[in-house]
Amino acid sequence: MTMGTGSPGGTVQPAGGRAGLPFADVLAMGAHYRPGGALVSPLPAGGPARATAALPGGRDGAKLGGILPPARGVAAMRAAVLTAVNKPLEILDLEQEGPRAGEVRVEVKAAGVCMSDWHIMNGDWPLPLPMVLGHEAAGVVAELGPGVANVKKGDHVIFSFRPHCGFCRYCSSGRTVLCVGHNDTPRWRMHDGSARLKLNGEPVNQMARIGTFSEQVVCPAEQVVKVREDLPWTHAAIIGCSVATGVGAAIRHANVEAGSSVLVVGCGGVGLNVVQGARLAGARTIIACDLLDNKLAYAREFGATHTVNAKREDVLKRVQELTGGLGVDYAFDAIGGEQTAVLVVDAVAPGGHAVLVGIPAFSARAPVSPSAMVYGEKRLSGTYYGSIRPAVDFAVLADLDMEKRIDLDSLISRTYRFDEINEGFRLLTSGAVARGVIVF
Repeated sequence: MTMGTGSPGGTVQPAGGRAGLPFADVLAMGAHYRPGGALVSPLPAGGPARATAALPGGRDGAKLGGILPPARGVAAMRAAVLTAVNKPLEILDLEQEGPRAGEVRVEVKAAGVCMSDWHIMNGDWPLPLPMVLGHEAAGVVAELGPGVANVKKGDHVIFSFRPHCGFCRYCSSGRTVLCVGHNDTPRWRMHDGSARLKLNGEPVNQMARIGTFSEQVVCPAEQVVKVREDLPWTHAAIIGCSVATGVGAAIRHANVEAGSSVLVVGCGGVGLNVVQGARLAGARTIIACDLLDNKLAYAREFGATHTVNAKREDVLKRVQELTGGLGVDYAFDAIGGEQTAVLVVDAVAPGGHAVLVGIPAFSARAPVSPSAMVYGEKRLSGTYYGSIRPAVDFAVLADLDMEKRIDLDSLISRTYRFDEINEGFRLLTSGAVARGVIVF
């Protein structure tokens, strides 16, 4: 596998500040921003040129009202269900129980189409079916179960696909995405082990206990986070996964320093947000690698100073050319492959930090050189969910978006109606879109 770039420098302006700034401090950094366009239609052939397209029904932003479902009874709602691997999602009427103690019911307004869902659909991640997929979404709190105090009815919320108990060693140390407090129940059921959805009287599972490809979601209350009401629904949805994971990987996990050099392998939704995070932190040289030219064009929009098509260039050779023969200070694998894991380790300079961001197949194994790690004092780490704290960082990311420090308009290259969900996955897996969002 080969990859590479252009010449050092570029137009990225260092954001200033100190290495390892927390998100709250980043708000005051004043990073350079490149304004993005409106929501767009599918990419035309040959590049990233965009034509603006209105959301369904002329609705936009936080004013999206949602398409009302047909009347089917008080406990009925539609959801996209995976009934068998390697088959399209089916939009079915499901019976939904109301929230029990510590749970909420949320009316979903927008949901992102993500590769993590695709890994379940194609069997990479074997999980019990039938299951409602979806984990990157936002909506309005419609009902509270007994004892819920973190949100109220009418709040605008973003879903977190990781619950947190608040008491285990990881929650107590602020690493809530590693919570082990609920490991005694399956991650596709509620904390009491039961299901809130049924089809013909039989339980239906929910991806990550939420399953957001549905008109309404009942889930644990700690898996929703209140955010500002002027945040567009489409933006709120993608903050819940791709934005948090990518920006968090660069700023929260790796603590990218101002003036540093960065390699990002893979320019999908997560990789583009790693690029944004590196730019926000003030990285001087940001090298983006991918196999598709249209994705590399996206990467330049989001702050990459150099791009490399891995089909045509030798990545390591170009990285060496751009860094005086040393390698980069930080390298991020946003794909989750065996070859790309080796690549990012080889690409970092002595003392550099290689970060695995993309989630690999459960069976993946990478032949990393221990001697290179030792003699070069290289670091290799993994980050899950960008090592963020959803209860804190969702609101900060929302502020960064509304203050134009990060560009989420340009990230959303297509919106879909609910019944277009399978077309959304077709475009996602073809590489034709940066991020697609379903609007309810």
